[in-house]
Amino acid sequence: TYAILNVAHAGDEIVAASTLYGGTYNLFSATLPNLGIKTTFIDPEDTANFEAAITEKTKAIFIESIGNPSTNLIDIEKVAEIAHKHGIILIVDNTFGTPYLIRPFEFGADVVVHSATKFLGGHGTTMGGVIVESGKFDFAASGRYPGFTTPDAHYNGLVYTDLGPGAFTTKIRVQVLRDTGACIGPIDSFLLLQGIETLSLRVERHVENTRKVVAYLANHPKVSWVNYPELPDSKYKALADKYFPKGAGSIFTFGIKGGKQAGIEWIDKLELFSLLANVADAKSLVIHPASTTHAQLSDEDLIAAGVSGDMIRLSIGIENADDIIADLDQAFEQI
Repeated sequence: TYAILNVAHAGDEIVAASTLYGGTYNLFSATLPNLGIKTTFIDPEDTANFEAAITEKTKAIFIESIGNPSTNLIDIEKVAEIAHKHGIILIVDNTFGTPYLIRPFEFGADVVVHSATKFLGGHGTTMGGVIVESGKFDFAASGRYPGFTTPDAHYNGLVYTDLGPGAFTTKIRVQVLRDTGACIGPIDSFLLLQGIETLSLRVERHVENTRKVVAYLANHPKVSWVNYPELPDSKYKALADKYFPKGAGSIFTFGIKGGKQAGIEWIDKLELFSLLANVADAKSLVIHPASTTHAQLSDEDLIAAGVSGDMIRLSIGIENADDIIADLDQAFEQI
């Protein structure tokens, strides 16, 4: 929210991928319009769609490194080229990607945001967010950001571009944060910093376990499909190889034969997995979107949202991989 409010005001526009996490989508589609900020959602499968949606009022392009929950991948480098061609910043939500698996700055991103509640904290105990800037974007040359290039009367005529690298996050601190006050608590900060200490170790294990679980499910007779970018038949395989050589995260979906009812019954038989709506926890999590997070939608709306009755989402934890697979297996045996 702060990353957007730092550059966009009433009358401005944002271009965003239509595949964003539901909470982020609601921010762009419901809350920001009340502030006069319009978002154009585009199909990110064709990067040309980003350029087609840009207008003279566009202030940012917003994408996710790994889509939530569809795990779709976007060619970040191409989108960055489009953004910079038009003097626009590219903001990348790297919550699912994590700094261990991908560094969006290396592919042209200007600002990276995280839900620190997920992998950074690592244990699903703390709420928080992170905004990081590359410090390389030239706001003065862009011509689209008067808030950075004109004097701030509340700080004795300070011009934020004069600060050089750090202008973006400094403006958030002394302007947006000052007036809206979302200050993280001391214990929350401590827990997140403590979590970051083990980030590389945890994510390495998350990915190692996920690859084993994906291989198990891909060959299971009661599974109709598995959606994970590293699979040979995934349309995102080339992008996964380019951007995620260490692994494409630990959250993915699969289809269970027997549809919605089979999915509900199967989840009920699991013992190690926790039935929770959050993801990226040290413990393995499972959810059946059609009967929980998307239960209020009609069949037509479910299709539009890309949520099928047979879809199950897994967030693989850092337990022993054999224990994880054993739990999945015993649940399959009971349906």
